[in-house]
Amino acid sequence: MNELLTTAEMAEADRQTIAGGIPGIDLMEQAGRAVADAVVARHAAASRVAVVAGPGNNGGDGFVAARVLSERGYRVTVVFVGVYAKLKGDAALAASAWTGGVSDDPGLLAAADVVIDALFGAGLDRAVEGPARIAIEAMNALAKPIVAVDLPSGVNGTSGAVLGAAVNATQTVTFFRRKPGHLLLPGRLHCGAVSVADIGIPASMLPRINPKTFENTPELWRSHFPLPAHGGHKYDRGHAVVVSGPSWSTGAARLAARGALRGGAGLVTIASPREALAVNAATNLAVMVRPVDGSAELMAFLADRRLNACAIGPGMGVGAATGELTLAALDGERAVVLDADAITSFTDSPQRLAEALRKRRDHATILTPHEGEFSRYFHHLDENTKVGSKLERARLAAKLVTATLVLKGSDTVVACPDGRAAIAANAPPYLATAGAGDVLTGMTAGLLAQGMPAFEAAAAAVWLHGEAAAAFGPGLISEDLPDSLPPVYRSLFC
Repeated sequence: MNELLTTAEMAEADRQTIAGGIPGIDLMEQAGRAVADAVVARHAAASRVAVVAGPGNNGGDGFVAARVLSERGYRVTVVFVGVYAKLKGDAALAASAWTGGVSDDPGLLAAADVVIDALFGAGLDRAVEGPARIAIEAMNALAKPIVAVDLPSGVNGTSGAVLGAAVNATQTVTFFRRKPGHLLLPGRLHCGAVSVADIGIPASMLPRINPKTFENTPELWRSHFPLPAHGGHKYDRGHAVVVSGPSWSTGAARLAARGALRGGAGLVTIASPREALAVNAATNLAVMVRPVDGSAELMAFLADRRLNACAIGPGMGVGAATGELTLAALDGERAVVLDADAITSFTDSPQRLAEALRKRRDHATILTPHEGEFSRYFHHLDENTKVGSKLERARLAAKLVTATLVLKGSDTVVACPDGRAAIAANAPPYLATAGAGDVLTGMTAGLLAQGMPAFEAAAAAVWLHGEAAAAFGPGLISEDLPDSLPPVYRSLFC
């Protein structure tokens, strides 16, 4: 169940389910009962519940929850935001079955032990204002548990954007499948604990909808993950190359090389400038070091087809020399990971890199920018990457360069040119530390060296990166990440 449904996809699931013979009011009944069950399960000691209902189907779910909770002995108040007389369809049916009265006074919320937010659902696409904003601010001011129906009101379900103001829920009950807005920031910060309720939409609906957005979990890539075989040897597991910067900035390449080793590559070599050879050689044990200066030497070195993955960018420095080295790395059939300076060096000539990437459309290529690097390169390549959600921008960028794109952050998005995308939600806050991205670059290259497809390799590296950080805990620095991977592997595969 790692599929994520956009607002349009969820609406289509509802439509097809109703067309298949299940009345919409039955879906609404199940949704409202699921919300009521969530309140009973977590707030059994509460006696007073307030439901803030809006004018759409989300409000209809709230009316059902109000009726069910009243039947179970709770004292329920419904505060309605909108024009009650304009309720229609299933929402009007649900409201007509509620006999406890309706108020428009948000001041009544103060007497509640628990509040149900049934104001807006995932389809909200306009800024919240007027009475709706007053109601949201009143809920947030209570400092009491809030159970959101589908998504906290004010959060867009597809983008995760907060549209002016949003409810700070302690718990969210959504239906059939989660939405991207449950994982993307800032929406995720408003959701609290998220549960998914079965309301009668059959799982067979998914192939018809064909969702292409997923939560990044092992379910997405486990079948592609390269596990060592009995009787195998290191040469079966690929040979990754990490290109080093000058002597005063070799740390990034060394972190990436360590990440590639822990990522599973059988062999890892640092391609080092001669003036940095001594420091790279002295600070690595299992990682090999070879002297390589300039793009011509790098191309000659990489001509050995056994060197089947290359990571370039960390600690390289921004400029023409890095650009030429990057183009040399991209020449050929090996898998390539571009990070940091390898991307930023093309800010003034974005099409030059884009053309080199398009020529590699049949070979594994992954770009791993953070937001700053993304902005510096892709906004020069195409102005459209300035708009839209993080998910939309990552998808557009992947299509522009026909490569897998990892847009890093607390809600890292992995997107590939065919439209598939995965959103990670497992990165702890202490992963934000210098060098962590370099380790991720190396881990990705290590998985590519073992033959893992680009999208799955990028998604797996991102998830493992987050789990390694969580396994180590507070106080994490980037050097800790590679050595925190073995317990993650054990829990995943043993």
